[in-house]
Amino acid sequence: MSGNKIGKMFNVTNFGSSHGKALGAVVDGCPANLEISDNDIQIELDKRRPGTSNITSSRQEKDKINILSGLFNGKTDGTPITAVVYNRDMDSSAYENLKNNPRPGHGDYTWKTKYDIYDYRGGGRGSGRTTIGHVIGGAIAKKLLNTMNIKVLSHVTQIGNIKAAKMEINEIEENIDLNTVRCADPCAAQRMEALILHLKESRESVGGIVETIISNVPAGLGEPVFNKLDSDIAHILMGIGSVKGVEIGIGFKAAELKGSQMNDGFYIDNNIIKTRTNNAGGILGGISTGMPIIIRMAVKPTPSISQIQKTVDLKTMKDTKIKIEGRHDPCICPRITTVAKASVSIIIADHLIRAGYIHPCKLK
Repeated sequence: MSGNKIGKMFNVTNFGSSHGKALGAVVDGCPANLEISDNDIQIELDKRRPGTSNITSSRQEKDKINILSGLFNGKTDGTPITAVVYNRDMDSSAYENLKNNPRPGHGDYTWKTKYDIYDYRGGGRGSGRTTIGHVIGGAIAKKLLNTMNIKVLSHVTQIGNIKAAKMEINEIEENIDLNTVRCADPCAAQRMEALILHLKESRESVGGIVETIISNVPAGLGEPVFNKLDSDIAHILMGIGSVKGVEIGIGFKAAELKGSQMNDGFYIDNNIIKTRTNNAGGILGGISTGMPIIIRMAVKPTPSISQIQKTVDLKTMKDTKIKIEGRHDPCICPRITTVAKASVSIIIADHLIRAGYIHPCKLK
């Protein structure tokens, strides 16, 4: 089975399933001598784990990290880093009635069609829980980015039709951890939380938009033609469950502009070439410009809703109806911010090594 690995020189192999024994990642290509502790990874895992607020799934998982290989005396040793998180709070009983009845909005039918065998418990390998592997890889990538003062932040800018006000990067950094929605606009965050809780009571769900900003990226990252930086970023973000669209910079609004409005004019500031605007979102011709890289992704409503829905019985090949039980997030945008940040960190770290900004064998 392919499709479980991302990256070329710095690469992450993701493994595990929702109700299996464990989930995790193997991170290969990380240079030696990078200081890494359990806590570096645990901090990030704690931001995406369930059961942390009333707007997330009530599944109680500590998601405690276990690093099995790749470290010696608190530093990477240049060998593959393997880390796992063991599942503790699984309840597979709620999924027994779904094994022959694909859930609308999920990958049940397509996975069953492709492989003829499907772990229906909690969505199996297609569960959002598999993003634990993303976060493990991203936490290690983040440590690499820190050596070059590159910062990545992700925040919620929209839930349903509620939009956050535009804010400067420093304001976003100060505010995103102050509420459960992970929205930097406190007024919008209150309305977003109220909407999510209302829909939760109504056995409904809601989607939104998550924005990721990468600062201090050097100009020159990315390769033509199929390994462009923006295409690699879109690739990993579209691999996150429930993401239905990715845009860079001004994104789809570019379709409304004239060339004179879209183009970012260049200027020199202290002998550094910058752009007066950043409609391109920090990437031109698939290569970083040195300006902040700005990405937004559209996240669909959580497909698991506790309402009666129409489906089919794959055993009898007749129409039927189902009601999904179990514990689910009414909105996954707040938790997906951590996954988005981890994912783009993996891509940037990989390109930094490929471009020679970071030595592939060891850090000085």
